[in-house]
Amino acid sequence: MIEREITIRNRTGLHTRPAAALVKTAAGYVSDFYIKKDDFEINGKSIIGVMTLAAEQGSTLVLTFEGEDEEEMAAAITGLFEEGFGEL
Repeated sequence: MIEREITIRNRTGLHTRPAAALVKTAAGYVSDFYIKKDDFEINGKSIIGVMTLAAEQGSTLVLTFEGEDEEEMAAAITGLFEEGFGEL
C-alpha cells in the first residue's frame, strides 16, 4: 500500500475536467485508489465520488493506492496533481 499527501495547486480545484482526467487515468490501472479529504473517503475511480469531495485550491488530500500496479498508478496520479492538471 502506498499513501501520499498532496495539496491541490490548480486555481479551480477538482472541478469537472480535472476530476474526469483523474478518473480516466485511474481506470487504466488494476490497483484500488482512494482519496480522503478531512474525514470523508471516496473511491478515486468514481467520477461521482471525486466530484462530491468539493476539493478547492489549497485542499489537502490523502491518496491511497493498493494493488499489483500501485507504484505506477501512484506516480501517474500524483503527477496529475503536481502539474495542476495542466491548469497552472
